Amino acid sequence: MPVFTLSKRLSFPPPHLAIKEGLLAVGGDLSPERILLAYRNGIFPWYSKGEPILWWSPDPRLVLYPDELRISKSLRKVIKRNVFQITFDEAFDAVIQACADTKRSYGEGTWITDEMKAAYCELHRQGYAHSAEAWQDDKLVGGLYGISIGRTFFGESMFSHVSNASKVAFVTLVKNLKRLKFALIDCQVRTDHLIRFGAREIPRKLFLEQVEKAVDRSKLTADS
Repeated sequence: MPVFTLSKRLSFPPPHLAIKEGLLAVGGDLSPERILLAYRNGIFPWYSKGEPILWWSPDPRLVLYPDELRISKSLRKVIKRNVFQITFDEAFDAVIQACADTKRSYGEGTWITDEMKAAYCELHRQGYAHSAEAWQDDKLVGGLYGISIGRTFFGESMFSHVSNASKVAFVTLVKNLKRLKFALIDCQVRTDHLIRFGAREIPRKLFLEQVEKAVDRSKLTADS
């Protein structure tokens, strides 16, 4: 199956046409309108420095339903001790920079390029991108960020400079999303770390159906 090349036209091919690995399209831009359209259609950008923009829609998809969050006994003890102060949207730029600076075990360098940082910081200014921060002694020691559309949170990346910092931030975020009656959290692809929190893989078709019901189209500026 071919990988599609995007034009300046604000559109994406159907996600089910992605190749086996999940790659759907190449090119386009990182304008807020295109990124929001991508998420609404179960697509996200993921590429490395020096590569063209790559757009993905993996099958199966890893998701976490807020009601299914699992917290280990050891992490519960950490949370109970109030080791970290958790905030939301207090240091978005610092969080995404820290995520970009974090080395990943599955590859060299980072996929959070300067272009990606600029795009998501703009989405934060527009009210779509959000961060959760973990502080210790007034120092940012962990956190994560993602995109919120309607009742779906699309998780992107996290970092931790102190053991359990990002985990506590994540748990606090999920509890907050549950309180706000969010339907699901998109975790993109399988990781054992997120599986331990209760995330599970579902078919892309089901994921797209659930996102379709959960996103708020009235906040978007483009139609598919």
